[in-house]
Amino acid sequence: MEKLTPQEEEAMLLIWEIGSCTVKDILERYNPPKPPYTTLASVIKNLERKEFVTARKVGNTFEYTPCLTHEEYTKTFMSGVVKSYFSNSYQDLVMFFARDQKISSSELKEIIDMIEKGEEGKE
Repeated sequence: MEKLTPQEEEAMLLIWEIGSCTVKDILERYNPPKPPYTTLASVIKNLERKEFVTARKVGNTFEYTPCLTHEEYTKTFMSGVVKSYFSNSYQDLVMFFARDQKISSSELKEIIDMIEKGEEGKE
């Protein structure tokens, strides 16, 4: 899976939020300053080329539908980050944030509690 540019990711987040939509639908959701219509249309065409969306002709416009969920993209993207920057160790990832004080010990305890409750629910 190709990595998204910041512009593509911004558009993709809106597409995931809306679902099937046109360029006009996406443009309406942008906060000011909104990109020009033609620029956004080019970004969406790149998303289609990268197979993040499919296009279907509806009248004189195209309707775009996401090919994968936001969760699927996040899992793939995060797996790549962990592999590339943390020697494929999620423990190293958590330690990075703990050392940088981006996550507190109480937050870590909450995460551990959630993990343990999730594991109990699977049994």
